[in-house]
Amino acid sequence: MQFRMLASDGRICPMSNLSNCALAARARATKRWYVYLILCRRGAIYTGIARNVAVRYARHVAGTGARYTRANPPSRLLVKFACMNQSEASKMEAAIKKLAATNKRKLVDKSSASVRKLLFG
Repeated sequence: MQFRMLASDGRICPMSNLSNCALAARARATKRWYVYLILCRRGAIYTGIARNVAVRYARHVAGTGARYTRANPPSRLLVKFACMNQSEASKMEAAIKKLAATNKRKLVDKSSASVRKLLFG
């Protein structure tokens, strides 16, 4: 039997079961929570959590998101970090919000795993 590794989550699935395995990976991805950082027009960095970052960012841009982004409109999405559940995302968000702006900017080129390690040891 031949096997193939899926790029989305690294699992190895039989070739014959690839479509079912890909569907399962996609389903898991839709249940993930993300922590995201937005650069606002005045240079401030807004941090939030969402399941669908694209939709949430669009709300911020439209002025129907958080009160902060209504007063400080977003200029671009800097980065998003995948989390396993809402609890993990909330803890990561709280830890990031405690950082100085210079340290938040350093997170932009990091992976989710390396950010977790930096924040939680």
